[in-house]
Amino acid sequence: MDEVFQHYLPHCIFVLVCIVVSALANVQASLFLKTLIDDYIVPMTQQATPDFGPLAAALGRIGCVYAVGVLAAWLNSRIMVNVTQGTLRNLRTKLFTHMESLPIRYFDQHPHGDIMSVYTNDVDTLRQMLSQSIPQLTSSAITIVSVLTSMVLMSWQLTLVTLCMVALMLFCTKKITSMSGKYFIAQQKDLGKVNGYIEEMINGQKVVKVFNHERKCEEEFDVKNEQLKNNATQANKFANILMPILMNLGNLQYVLIAILGGALALGGVGGLTLGAIASFMTLSKSFTQPINQVSQQ
Repeated sequence: MDEVFQHYLPHCIFVLVCIVVSALANVQASLFLKTLIDDYIVPMTQQATPDFGPLAAALGRIGCVYAVGVLAAWLNSRIMVNVTQGTLRNLRTKLFTHMESLPIRYFDQHPHGDIMSVYTNDVDTLRQMLSQSIPQLTSSAITIVSVLTSMVLMSWQLTLVTLCMVALMLFCTKKITSMSGKYFIAQQKDLGKVNGYIEEMINGQKVVKVFNHERKCEEEFDVKNEQLKNNATQANKFANILMPILMNLGNLQYVLIAILGGALALGGVGGLTLGAIASFMTLSKSFTQPINQVSQQ
């Protein structure tokens, strides 16, 4: 991150502003649903000749809010492409410059393919962190705080239901990611070993042929390749089941809020209206979506 801020601090500040604007635009759009239903649609259903002028003006205003949010999200993604690729270029340059200063014994003690893997696989892993994970984490934090505040002000009873479901989601995420994380680390290490072994065998192909070492090389390669396959399979197995689990828990939360919100509205508890329930259901989706996205990252 020091490397990023050293060269792209103004870009990062502008990206942060865009993230805030985009997150607040989404929250404002969700809150507008309450006003739209309670102040415009429901009264119009009771009019013999409804006037659609105020409704059209309100839709125009929220359309502008959406447009600003979309533009901010696009600028955020577009700028982060330049920041990410520029940072990776600088890192590779520093790596190569440092490699040129290392003693020969370093290259004798480390497989060349493993060294090359640092430039390709390891540096490319940072690309996802810079371009997706960190902006997503920042956006999610802002969204969660703003949405939670809106939900508490609207209905603290329904907010408690949402928080209980979020706690269940976090518990599942912790369990699954703790199992997948160790395998992802092992996968990166095994990938470097396989690259190193292949590079050594290609460079030493003449020696392998002269001493009839082909079968032994195949056996050693099969062991390393099988280990890489097993760790990659385990890592992606746990990673791929995470999102379906979280999405289904989110759908369950949506149903529970709809049922409980309807019951509270019919009972006259908390002053809930049809628009408030609809808005709260949208906010609950907005609240759990960033948590799911951060969990996936």
